[in-house]
Amino acid sequence: MQKTTITDIAKELNLTPSTVSRALAGSSRVKEKTRVVIEEKAREMGYERNLMASNLRRGVANAVGIIVPRINRQFFSNVISGAESVLNEAGYTVLICQTHEKLEDEKKALSTLLRNQVAGILISHSIETSEENHIAQAVTGDVRLVQFDRVFYDLPDAKVVNDNYQGAYQATSHLIRQGYKRIGTLAGYMTSEAYKERLEGYKQALRDAGMEIDDSIIFKDTIVKETGYSQGMIALERGCDALYSAGDFSALGAVEAAKEKGLSVPEEFGIVGTANENFTEIMSPTLSSLELSPNRMGRLAAEAFLRPCTEENEIVTLKMELKTRESSQRLSKINTK
Repeated sequence: MQKTTITDIAKELNLTPSTVSRALAGSSRVKEKTRVVIEEKAREMGYERNLMASNLRRGVANAVGIIVPRINRQFFSNVISGAESVLNEAGYTVLICQTHEKLEDEKKALSTLLRNQVAGILISHSIETSEENHIAQAVTGDVRLVQFDRVFYDLPDAKVVNDNYQGAYQATSHLIRQGYKRIGTLAGYMTSEAYKERLEGYKQALRDAGMEIDDSIIFKDTIVKETGYSQGMIALERGCDALYSAGDFSALGAVEAAKEKGLSVPEEFGIVGTANENFTEIMSPTLSSLELSPNRMGRLAAEAFLRPCTEENEIVTLKMELKTRESSQRLSKINTK
């Protein structure tokens, strides 16, 4: 079904499209009686005003862009949902772009949003993005920038981040308390401060427990299921009895590697992931994971955009909560035998 246009309404009322357009825009150049008739006919015909086109014509920025690495990740889809609920209530249209973890796609997304004259951009940068110059150059003038999750701290904008260091420290300490002796990590990409912070939290937990940090069982650039499986195999061959994973998908791959090796989880091999994806509660064994607050992160990022520019340099940090499940509960398994 085609949408009703201004021209359709004009034909019904035997008026010019320009008169209908002015009336629907609230112009004082149209008589009150005529405006009421036009508005009633528009409602009757199911007319929906194109706010973006209208705002572009009037030079009014009434849209906000959100750039994420992947829309199909539970974390980022929940961030979008949280941000959208706040922005829509404030009268903003939301435009969503995904970079597929590619720098060039990120640059294109920024360019597209700026061409659409957005009022602001909320962004979590791609894995390939190792420096922030293109973001700093793109967002100038009246366009407001807010970074979330993956951020560059040098940029003078509002940021909403997870306490990645604290979360990784908590997860690794849990594995230590469960009696695992050789704990490796499936670390993320070092182009991201978030993954760097998780790696440092893991290392500090080992130091505080008097355990050795062995670079041979630190597997960087490991965040998807496939690399989790391949690097998990190597970790097991190198004597690991546990892993802290910077993501749940790589943790899932490592669990499959352990099963293929014939190891029982968690008695012979333990693992904790990050993000508390939906599948963590239904896989076998269920996966221990650090729970993030993506919906809240999205809402806070949107609220930061709406606040005055005098608060641009604020950093909001969200705590992670460890959800312990079967994959790391070694002591409870041992004690019930």
